[in-house]
Amino acid sequence: MTQANHTSTGLTLPPTLAASPRLNRWVSFETPGRVSLLTGKVELGQGILSAIAQMAAEELDIDYACVDIHPVDSSRSPNEGSTSGSRSIQEGGEAMRQACAEVRHLFTQAAAHALKVDAQQLRVEQGVFKVSGLEHGLSYWELSQRVDLNQAACGLVRPKPPAQHRVVGQSLPRKDLPAKLRGGTFLHDLQLPGMVHGRIVRPPGVGAVLLQVDEAATRALPGVIAVVRDGSFLGVMAQREEQAIRAMQRLARDCQWQAGPALPPAQTLHDYWRQQPAEIEWLRNDPPNQNAALREHAATFTRPYLSHGSIGPSCGLAWWHDEQLDVWSASQSIHALRDEIVKLLKLPTERVVVRHAEGSGCYGHNGADDVSFDAVLLARAVPGTPVRVQWMRDDEFAWEPQGPAMVVDVRAQLDAEGRIAHWEEHIWGNRHIQRPGRRPEPGFLAAWHQGEGRPMMPATDMPLPMGGGSQRNAVPYYDFPAMQVINHAVTTMPIRVSALRALGAYLNVFAIESIMDELAVASGQDPVSFRLRHLSDPRARAVIEAVVRRAQWDPAAPGGEGRGVGLAFARYKNIGNYAAVIAEVELTERVAVKRVVAAVDCGCIVNPDGVLNQLEGGVVQVTSWVLKEQVRFDDHRITSTDWDSYPILRFSELPRVDIELISRPEEPSLGVGEGVTGPTAAAIGNAVYHALGVRVRDLPVQFDRIVQAMS
Repeated sequence: MTQANHTSTGLTLPPTLAASPRLNRWVSFETPGRVSLLTGKVELGQGILSAIAQMAAEELDIDYACVDIHPVDSSRSPNEGSTSGSRSIQEGGEAMRQACAEVRHLFTQAAAHALKVDAQQLRVEQGVFKVSGLEHGLSYWELSQRVDLNQAACGLVRPKPPAQHRVVGQSLPRKDLPAKLRGGTFLHDLQLPGMVHGRIVRPPGVGAVLLQVDEAATRALPGVIAVVRDGSFLGVMAQREEQAIRAMQRLARDCQWQAGPALPPAQTLHDYWRQQPAEIEWLRNDPPNQNAALREHAATFTRPYLSHGSIGPSCGLAWWHDEQLDVWSASQSIHALRDEIVKLLKLPTERVVVRHAEGSGCYGHNGADDVSFDAVLLARAVPGTPVRVQWMRDDEFAWEPQGPAMVVDVRAQLDAEGRIAHWEEHIWGNRHIQRPGRRPEPGFLAAWHQGEGRPMMPATDMPLPMGGGSQRNAVPYYDFPAMQVINHAVTTMPIRVSALRALGAYLNVFAIESIMDELAVASGQDPVSFRLRHLSDPRARAVIEAVVRRAQWDPAAPGGEGRGVGLAFARYKNIGNYAAVIAEVELTERVAVKRVVAAVDCGCIVNPDGVLNQLEGGVVQVTSWVLKEQVRFDDHRITSTDWDSYPILRFSELPRVDIELISRPEEPSLGVGEGVTGPTAAAIGNAVYHALGVRVRDLPVQFDRIVQAMS
C-alpha cells in the first residue's frame, strides 16, 4: 500500500484514497461550524487521530478545534486496512491531506463563482472564503449545498507546501484525552440497554479438547442466563459481571478435557527451531567478497516469546437485533474483523457492522479480535440482547497471540583496513502475523475451538519492504560490500503468535548492533566512528552525530566498575524513520537503565508532542522487554498468567528519557511508533558490555545471564 495509484490523468493519489476515492467518505460539513472527518485508521492511544485532524485543518484552513474525527465504523469509514507498522500518517494522514486539499479546491471554485471573483483572489480564514474589498465572505457551511462531494478525488490538486504550514508542526492538544479523563471513551465502559455479561471457559492447555461438561450447577447459579457450548468453545452469560465470573469458575470445575500435544522444552526452544521444517527466503545474496579477511566473528542471539502486556484485558461487545449484528471492538483491523465474521457466519456483509472503541493498550495483535468474536458467539444465543465479554487476566496472558521467539546467527568478516568485508545472517522462528483475514483459515481463537475443532494454522507475513515479520530490519542498513541474509520461516507453531511492536526488528537490530559493537572493539575502533565508516546516507549519519552530541558522550571513554554507555542505530524497515540511541546502565544487584538519549528523524513532524510521546513510550516498553519480560510455559500451557509470573518495568525503574527530534518538513512523514525498539534494546546490551566487558546475547538481559556470560 506504499506505492501511489495513478488516476486517469496520469497523476497519483495516496493508495488508501485511491482505493476509496469518494470525497464524501472522508469529509463532510453537516453541522454548522464543525468539520466531520472519517478515516480508516483507529486510535490506539498513539494520538494518531489528532495528528490526522491537524493535517485536515491545515489543508482546509479551519480551526483545529472545529474538527471532529470519528472512530472507524465499517458501514461508513474508508477501508484503510490495519492500523499498524507505524504507517498511519504515511497512509491515513496522507490520504486525508489529499482529500482535504481537493475539498478545499472544490469549495474555492464554488466561492469564486458565488462571489463573482477569480479563485486566485480568494483566501481562507477560519473556514471562510474571503476576498479583499468585500466585507463578507462565504464559509464552507454556507457553500456546502453548492458543492457535491460525492465525487472521486482526481489527483489534480496539490496540498500546501511545507513553507505555508501553520497547523502541521505544532504541539496541539490531543482530541481523545478529555473524554478519557472523564471516563467516557473506553470500550470497557460502554453500556448498552439491557446488556448482559459473558465469560469464556478456556481449555487447560494448547490443543486440549473438551470431552464433557456438567452444566446443571452453573445454570442454577443466581443471574445466569445461558450456557453456550460449541465443541470446545464454552461460555456463560449472566445479568451481572461478578455473576458471570462465578459461573465461569463453577463451569470450569465441571469440565473434563483431553490434553493437547506437548509443547517443546522451553530450555531448548531455540535449538528446536533449527530442527523444524522451514520456508527459506533469501533476503540478500551478494557474491562473496574476494578480499582476504583478517578476522572473523560469529555469534548467536535469541529472544523469548513476549506478551503484549496490555494493562487492561481485552473486551468486546456484540448485539444481534433487527436482522443485524453490531459489534464494538478495539481491533486494529475493523474492516477485516467484519469480513472474517461475515465469512465464518455466512452472513451478508451489509448485515454486520463493526465499530471501533478504544481499548486499554495494544502494541500489536492482542486479544481484541478474539474477544469480539467470543461476544458474537454468545450474543447469537440471546437475540436482541447486547452481550459484553471481557477476558480475565489469565485469558489475556495465556490465550492472546504472543510475540514470536526468534534466533539470529551472524557471521561477519573484517578486512585489513578494519572494514566489514562480508556479512552472513540467518534468522529462525515463526512468521509474525495472524490477524483476521490474512489467511483463508479462521483467525479467531474461538473458531479453532468450535465444533470438531480446527488446527492452529501458522502465521504469515506481509510483503517487504513495508511489511515483513522475522525479516523486518534483517538486512543491515550499512554499506557492506557483500551480504547474505537468509530467513528460515519455521512452519511448526507450538504457541500461537502474531504481530507485536516492531516484529522481528527487535531482535534483528539487537543482533546487528551488538555485532557492530563487537567488531569495533575487535578492530580497536570506537563504536561511533566504526558505524560512520559504514554509512553513506547523510540522514543516518546525522542521527548518530546528533545523539552523541545530545548525550555529551565520549565514545573512547573506558567503561567498567558496573557503569557503562552503549550506542545503537537503525532505520526502521530500512525505509522508515532513522533512530540512534545511547543508553546508560548501572549494575549492582540488578541491571538498571539510568538514562536513554535518542535522536530521531521521522521526516515531516505533524505534532512534536505526539511524536515524543510515542518515542518515550517505545523506549520504556523496550527497556521492560530487555530487562524483564519473557513468556514462560510448561509441557502443555503458558504459565506466565499474571503480573507476578510476567513482571514488567515498575515506575521506580524508569530511565530518564531525552529525545532530540530532527525536523525535516520538506520530507515525507515516516511514522515513529516502532522505530526506537531495536536501537534501544541494542544500546542497553552494548552498555552492559561497556560496564562489565561481557556480552549477553540472550534476551532478556538478566543477572543470571550476566553471571553465566562472565563464567
